[in-house]
Amino acid sequence: MPKDSSPEKQSFTASTLLRRPTRLGDEVYNAIYAQLMSHKIAPGGRISVDNLVRELGVSQTPIREALSRLETQGLVVKRHLVGYSAADQLNKSRLEQLYELRLLLEPFAAAKAAVTMTDASIETLESLAQEMKALEAEDPQIAYGQFAQRDSEFHDLIAAGSGNELVREALANLHTHVHLFRLFYHSQATAEANDEHAQIIAALRGRDAEAAAEAMRSHIVRSSERFATFFTRYPRAS
Repeated sequence: MPKDSSPEKQSFTASTLLRRPTRLGDEVYNAIYAQLMSHKIAPGGRISVDNLVRELGVSQTPIREALSRLETQGLVVKRHLVGYSAADQLNKSRLEQLYELRLLLEPFAAAKAAVTMTDASIETLESLAQEMKALEAEDPQIAYGQFAQRDSEFHDLIAAGSGNELVREALANLHTHVHLFRLFYHSQATAEANDEHAQIIAALRGRDAEAAAEAMRSHIVRSSERFATFFTRYPRAS
């Protein structure tokens, strides 16, 4: 019988082919991301593409695409003739500088967002907060990396709501949350951050710029205190 060359058949085939790599690429990205966040791939450790091919049961193409995505986030480093390796962790000085910059930008962004953010965006923010809250009931080792991703989305949405694209771009380029949550597993960080997020959302809902800035400032300071304990526990990492 002749092949079906109808527009409907062609459209279905094309769309199916386009969807498959997207799903597979995301799954491979999430798998490698989880290994980096849990230190299964240790900071500074070499990443073998061949080993990942065998472990994940996929070809090199989606793995290399995932590693390229992770490289843009600063989680993976590619060196000529050497290959891929996991990025080193933040040191104490970089952590302090990161929080200094966040304190300059994020309270400002929150105050602006309280005035300019749409109701629809605030509802999206609330949905993200609910997802992060639900992760408290999941396996902590698995949920931790997922929380970091949602946390990044949460803060990016507020930066976008400020209407200042330069502030949003500056914060996005820091890749703050993946680097912080990769520093070490901190079980209290998620529950405490959820409570602090609720205070930020309440200020945004109330369209109170001053309260939003203060809630964000308090959240960042407390986050700094939580993650700074890593260098108390492991002073050689400073």
